[in-house]
Amino acid sequence: MRKTYPTDLSDAEWTRLRSFLPTPKAEGRPRTYSLRDVLDAIFFYVLKSGCHWRLLPQDFPPWSAVYYHFRRFRLNGSWCLILKVVHAAQRNRVGKNADTSAAIMDSQSVKTTEEGARMNGYDAHKNVNGRKRHLLVDTLGLPLSVYVTSADVQDRVGARSL
Repeated sequence: MRKTYPTDLSDAEWTRLRSFLPTPKAEGRPRTYSLRDVLDAIFFYVLKSGCHWRLLPQDFPPWSAVYYHFRRFRLNGSWCLILKVVHAAQRNRVGKNADTSAAIMDSQSVKTTEEGARMNGYDAHKNVNGRKRHLLVDTLGLPLSVYVTSADVQDRVGARSL
């Protein structure tokens, strides 16, 4: 039994998310770790605290298993589906229509280290050498789309990609 953290998924949150996760296959090896523990590690420990994968506490599944599931969910589109469902639920909660009718686009240039030099560019307007993130958000500030480029990409080009 692992230690509980204040940021763990509630039973209601887990019930809601479970339907969007891939079901285990009948053939093959059964899962070694609970997906609920994996999601607790991903959502709330790594994303909330910003710790590195290798620094997960020992009472979570091993970092390699957590990262494996994180990457698999990204590749099979589970994160996009979960984001859409959470987005619609939040809009309904505040009394808005689940479908957005207006959006706001903005970009931000961010300095980066030399390690990411192949993705870096120079934004002459803001005098920044690094990357640029283009965001499309609804009127509540909830993200609809995110696109990352080198900093030398113009906003009109980033807007087309969003």
